[in-house]
Amino acid sequence: MSKDHPIPALFSDQYQLTMFQAYHTEGMTGPAVFELFARRLPPGRNYLVACGLEDVLDYLENLRFTADEIDYLRSLGRFTPEVLEILREFRFSGTVHAMPEGTVCFPNEPLLSIEAPLPEAQLIETAVLNLIHYQTLVASKGARVVAAAAGADVVDFGARRTHGRDAALACARALSIAGYVGTSNLEAGQRLGIPVVGTVAHSYIEAHPDEEQAFIRFAEHYPGTTLLVDTYDTLHAVQRIIALSHRLGERFKVGGIRLDSGDRATLARQSRSLLDAAGLTDVRIVASGNLDEYRVAALRAARAPIDVFGVGTAVSVVADGPSLEAAYKLVSYNGRDCGKLSPGKVSLPGPKQVYRIMEGNSAIGDVIARRDEAVMGEPLLHCVMRKGCRLPSASPGLSASRAHLAAGLDRLPARLQSLSDAAQPYPVAVSQALLAAQSRFQQLHSEDT
Repeated sequence: MSKDHPIPALFSDQYQLTMFQAYHTEGMTGPAVFELFARRLPPGRNYLVACGLEDVLDYLENLRFTADEIDYLRSLGRFTPEVLEILREFRFSGTVHAMPEGTVCFPNEPLLSIEAPLPEAQLIETAVLNLIHYQTLVASKGARVVAAAAGADVVDFGARRTHGRDAALACARALSIAGYVGTSNLEAGQRLGIPVVGTVAHSYIEAHPDEEQAFIRFAEHYPGTTLLVDTYDTLHAVQRIIALSHRLGERFKVGGIRLDSGDRATLARQSRSLLDAAGLTDVRIVASGNLDEYRVAALRAARAPIDVFGVGTAVSVVADGPSLEAAYKLVSYNGRDCGKLSPGKVSLPGPKQVYRIMEGNSAIGDVIARRDEAVMGEPLLHCVMRKGCRLPSASPGLSASRAHLAAGLDRLPARLQSLSDAAQPYPVAVSQALLAAQSRFQQLHSEDT
């Protein structure tokens, strides 16, 4: 989202606003720190890719309550005139530290830290979690597809089955960071500057009296196009394209063929052989249809001569792990450590920094530490917003974020690039100072029970 397409202020759970009012009523407006992190990895994953920060910063910069929204809140009968007036004048005034988009990250590491007056930091929880959660899930899965493609191009075909229009835009954006080279989504192309791609649907072929006429007419409209060849009989269609190319010459220019069904490894090999024998060595082969990282990897392992993978539903809905146990937790209020001791949902107290430990050009482990302690390593969280204003370095663009991810993946141990659980997970340690703070916090609150 941006200032031209702001997220409504009422995109929030009701309890964020009732707590906002309670905090103001009780005079609890001191400085607070909230951190966003994932408690564990989805099945089969060895890392996550931080994504969604740009949309969070857009949201925070443009967060306003409209007159209609204030009127609606008034109609609920739960909010005082004083609080409604505070909301009418609301502007986010806090500071944000975050991992840059495209940073490889791991469970319990803060991806984002919000420092603001307690009511402000509480109010934004729903939207911030929503924006980071989905894009991080998609970028993490998309990076696996790109790795599985092993140098072949990957494009986003997922818009039609994402869970809503906003998700389709967020998906295209996250996949661009993950390394996809284009998207079929025109709105994403216009608003985000992502290259747009597309071929032709079966319906166009079916609507013509015969396949040959459909091929001829579409190539006339769009010289160099990619033609879909599996509507009736794949290899006959490839042979038809070859015959038309020889017969019509410059009047029939085809840049690629698309295989959308069947045994695509065998069909790709057979098609490549036919095309090469006919001198059409420049015609590329695109594969699509129910692909994910596992099927792409299988096609590459079978040495299928596929140049481009069009991947859609499995990634856009993150079919094998559609939710991430992400949390946004208070870790400090008025300089006092805060945390949670619930079984299975413990959160570490106090503001934190994450350090990546390098050995040469390889990352060998991370350390989660207190923000105010000195730890050897590369700090991963950086200030991206101060006093509600985005810093110039906070928005490097999709290309820079894509390059940042590629560099981060190159530094990971090879075992983490596997599509299955690594036998030895990436080590993430907790510093001694943070462990001591956790112990003090537990002891303090054990006395409350």
